[in-house]
Amino acid sequence: MTSVVGYSGRAALDALHAGGMVCVLIVDTLNWLFVQPLRGKGLRLRSTVEHFVEFGVRSMPIVGLICFLVGVIIAMQSAYTLEKWGATKFIANLVGISALRELAPLMTAVLITGRCGSAITAEIGTMKVAEEIDALHVMGLNPTKFLIVPKFLAMLVAVPCVTVLAMFIMILGGFLLSCSPLVGVDPVIYYEQTVNSLVAKDMVTGVVKSIFFGITICWVGIYRGFQVEGGAEGVGRKTTSSVVTSIFLIILLDLVWTTLFYFA
Repeated sequence: MTSVVGYSGRAALDALHAGGMVCVLIVDTLNWLFVQPLRGKGLRLRSTVEHFVEFGVRSMPIVGLICFLVGVIIAMQSAYTLEKWGATKFIANLVGISALRELAPLMTAVLITGRCGSAITAEIGTMKVAEEIDALHVMGLNPTKFLIVPKFLAMLVAVPCVTVLAMFIMILGGFLLSCSPLVGVDPVIYYEQTVNSLVAKDMVTGVVKSIFFGITICWVGIYRGFQVEGGAEGVGRKTTSSVVTSIFLIILLDLVWTTLFYFA
């Protein structure tokens, strides 16, 4: 009983400490993003653009390929069932709605987590181990301004942009499979079904999710990076933890926003 209570207490205290640190990180980031620029301490726009290219442009090949293949898979699995009822034209409805509302935002977030979230943790963790962050303090430079804000801004813009492109690529994958001789749906009918089945709410749902996914990926990666201790082994451990934590929180946020939009 003592061990169980002790373990529960330590876990609760660790969770409270982590929550407090994340809140401090969020407040400090927002301060340097909105308040300090008004006082003459500008944003590092060049660094933000460089990070946007890294997080967004260079993520597009892998995200586009995976989302295209997922679109093909959804269409193929749907055709297997719908062709029994002569309703293969409704593949367009299934692919379009699932791509916009769920699969494109989720797949994009998971892939960017693995590619960029881990890189953020490794970069900051390596700087912490090498005492480069302490050196910034000694030189009178704020780490939040130089390390966090550019990454946060870039991720906030990159993830929704990549997600929107991923939506259309996933729909394209379903279109090409459905209109191929393998399934045989008429391209005009597929297009009309897609247009008639989608509404503005579908796009809004996916974009809103992607914005919060991007925030989560960035802040988890940064927080885990500042937690690194113990050299290269610590960097690897926290990088793994960053990816696992981000994916868990992304799934949790996905559930929350799906529930909210369901009742909206």
